Amino acid sequence: MEIVKRPATVKLPEQWFTGDAWADVIYRGEGESRARANMVRFAPGARTAWHSHGLGQALYVVEGIALVQSRDGEIVQAHPGEVIWTPAGEEHWHGAAPDQFMAHIALWETDDVAWLDHVTDAEYAGPRVLARDLA
Repeated sequence: MEIVKRPATVKLPEQWFTGDAWADVIYRGEGESRARANMVRFAPGARTAWHSHGLGQALYVVEGIALVQSRDGEIVQAHPGEVIWTPAGEEHWHGAAPDQFMAHIALWETDDVAWLDHVTDAEYAGPRVLARDLA
């Protein structure tokens, strides 16, 4: 067993995020382990740029309202306790609703992330569907 030292909270970069977002590393695998887990906190209206993960990504909503959208899909509104899975290579973005903070645990493997264009205000303001209505 190993007790892993917790790194400092980091503010996430403007080239990948609109608005303010911070991450705490929960786990970053080394050697043969490719697992990654971060607690990510978004200020109201903050969001990632469009991106994809080589092996997919799971988002577990901890607090607030998460907005998640796949390219050409509907914006899914997810609440605490709900999990959103984006498959390998699927372009998507995620962030907070405009009127409250949001936190999620992001789980993925490898550092194979393709960062793309920023989400426009028009894209962010699109119609939403509740995650529970899709389950």
